Parts: sequence; C-alpha cells; structure tokens
Amino acid sequence: MKVLVIGSGAREHAIVRALQTDPEVAAVDAAPGNPGIAEVATCHGLDGGVADSDAVVQLARQLGPDLVVIGPEVPLVAGVADALRDAGFAVFGPSAQAAQLEGSKAFAKEVMAAADVPTARCYVCSESGQVAAALEATGAPYVVKDDGLAAGKGVVVTDSVDEAMDHAQGCFAAGGSVVVEEFLSGPEVSLFCITDGFTVVPLAPAQDFKRVGDGDEGPNTGGMGAYSPLPWAPDGLVDEVVSRVAQPTIDEMRRRGTPFAGVLYVGLALTPAGPRVIEFNARFGDPETQVVLARLRNPLGVLLHAAAVGALDQQPPLVWREEAAVTVVVASEGYPGTPRTGDVLGGLPEGDDTAYVLHAGTARDDAGALVSSGGRVLSCVGIGPDLAAARAAAYRIVDGISLADSHHRTDIARTAAGD
Repeated sequence: MKVLVIGSGAREHAIVRALQTDPEVAAVDAAPGNPGIAEVATCHGLDGGVADSDAVVQLARQLGPDLVVIGPEVPLVAGVADALRDAGFAVFGPSAQAAQLEGSKAFAKEVMAAADVPTARCYVCSESGQVAAALEATGAPYVVKDDGLAAGKGVVVTDSVDEAMDHAQGCFAAGGSVVVEEFLSGPEVSLFCITDGFTVVPLAPAQDFKRVGDGDEGPNTGGMGAYSPLPWAPDGLVDEVVSRVAQPTIDEMRRRGTPFAGVLYVGLALTPAGPRVIEFNARFGDPETQVVLARLRNPLGVLLHAAAVGALDQQPPLVWREEAAVTVVVASEGYPGTPRTGDVLGGLPEGDDTAYVLHAGTARDDAGALVSSGGRVLSCVGIGPDLAAARAAAYRIVDGISLADSHHRTDIARTAAGD
C-alpha cells in the first residue's frame, strides 16, 4: 500500500512514523511535510498550501496512492477530502459538510442536541448584547468560543466579564460569531474514534495540556503536551463515550445525509454528573496523537484504509502496548502569540523506540541548518513502563534541546505519574 499524508506538523510526523511500521505499507509520501518527516518519507511541496484542492489532487494523480490521510482541519473544512474522493482516491478524512462538526461549534451543538449527546448548555451570539445576556445566564467562570476554526486558541475561560466580552468582540471584528457555554468542571479527556460512517472504533484515551504555563496558567495554546494511558479514568469510560456520544453522533450525521468518515475527536469533561462533550474535532488532535499512536500495536495503514473504504467492521480488535507515553512540546519565544522564527535548533537525539523527537514548526534555512518556523517547534516523546518513566524519558530529550528563548511546560503528566 502507498500512502500520502497531507500536513506538516508533529501530528503528521507521528502518523508517518506509525505508517512506516505497518508491514502492508510499502511507501509513504507527505505534502508538504517537514524536515523530520523528510528523514523517513518523501516530501512534496504544495505551493498553494494544504487547502489547495487542485494541487493536492494533482499530486495524488502523480503519486497514485492507495490511501490519502489528511491531518489538519483546514483542508478538511475546505473540502480537500471531497475533491480527492471525486477523483477516485480512498481518503481518510471527512467531507467538508461533515467536518463542520469542527468548523462550526454552533453546528456541532445542533447535532449534539439532535443526537441527545450530553454537553454544556450554550448560547450562539452574533452581537455584544446577546453575549452580555449569555454571560449573565451562565455565570462565572465564563466560557467564550470562536464559532469557527482557531487552531486551538479560540477559547477563553475567565472569571472576568471584561475579558470574556473582549474575546467576543475580537471574534465579531474578524467576521465570526461566538458560542457562550456554561463551564464544565472536572478533568478533561481526549478520545479519538475511528469511523467509516457506520462502525465506531475508539482509540486509547489521552489527556492534553492546553494552557501555555505550568499549573494550567496563561492563555490557551494548540496543546503543550499530552499523555496516555489515564490511570485515573473511571472503568467503562470509553464504552460509555462510544455509546452515549460517538455512535449517536455518527448515526445522526448519516441520517442528515452528511456521513462522517475519518476520526471524530471527542473532547470531554468528566463532570460530577458524568462525561460531557466540550468540543468535537474532525481530525486527530495534536499533541494527543503523538502519545496515542505510540501505544497502538495494530497496523495503522490497514486501520485507516478500512475506515476510508467502509470496512471497519471487518477489522480485528485493537491491541495496545502496556507502556505509557508522554509528549512535551518545545515552543518558540512569543508563542501562543506571535512566535519568533528562524532560530537554529540543536541537541536533537538520534532517537529510538523509547524516546524520540517529532518535528512540528521546523524548516531548513538557505545553508541547510535546522531552524524554527512556527510556534510549536518540536514534540518530544518518551515511552516507559509507567508514566513516571515515560515522563522522565521525554524530559531528558527536552533538556538536551537548544533553541534560543524557547519555553515548555515542566508539569506534563506530573500529577498522574505521582511525581
């Protein structure tokens, strides 16, 4: 099987790495990829970017892949999966209409209501008077979300009415609307569910760290680290989420005539009243993918191809490594605001099966040196017999990385590991 992976982040590097271990996968191409992916796969430029359907289809026609895997949300919402399917390719990733589960939080809430999925009470607002009324109705802490895509940074959770209103005004100024929700208390869990539009196959749950600073301080980011498994998660959690959330949502999307095939990312809060959905995403999450795929024993290419062609019900049960995995993100100066780029990177290890680096915001400069090119630069993955060992392995890599004025969280998985 030949596979083409669309994207350029650490998530895509993790996907490529996992595909390379599948004996059924003979070759992996990536577009545009990154310097880390280029070490293990053939990378191809996309002058128009990952959302340029014509360019992606043209590349696919040149390469002739048996499967195309779309990593990021932007090309999915832009309809790249539709264009590839229309051209006759097997695609892992939902249609543009189905990807509105991530592209519009208001739409996702509408689907959840129709499918009787437990989630937060919400108000969709298009002007400041509606926001003020919604904030009064929900009370603090206030949760205000950009209705559209925001690269994981479109949510503000605050006790300040002024901060909540300012965020809403920023969304309005950009031409969007906002969703104001009641705050959901309790630990958060990410669960990826592979689906072909009928069958739902859950992966192992993970926990993501969204805030930029230790102790969950500072603004939201795209994610500063993650770990799996979750030793504190209640028994039966995955089965409950599939039966109460994922399967009803997939069934509702099919009933609407917009079947969802790909990965449904379910972001949950484990509230005192039970699991409640915080958000849906229409693709693998970053950085959770880095730890979940590190633990998956099943051949990834075979699994994703089965989802793409409607044959998930014929797949064997998933098998997971007993080891734990932790990833820590090394970020550029300025992230999650305007990141500084162009700084030289050093100290990257050779890597092995227990500790390795996945590239995110990296590039080669004119002299061929590895430099930073984005906010989240590297994802350092450690694997060990338990979370404490995996955490230690990840941080050994982080400590060896040299990137001027970079920053990272020091508390990823600390509480769960008992450190």
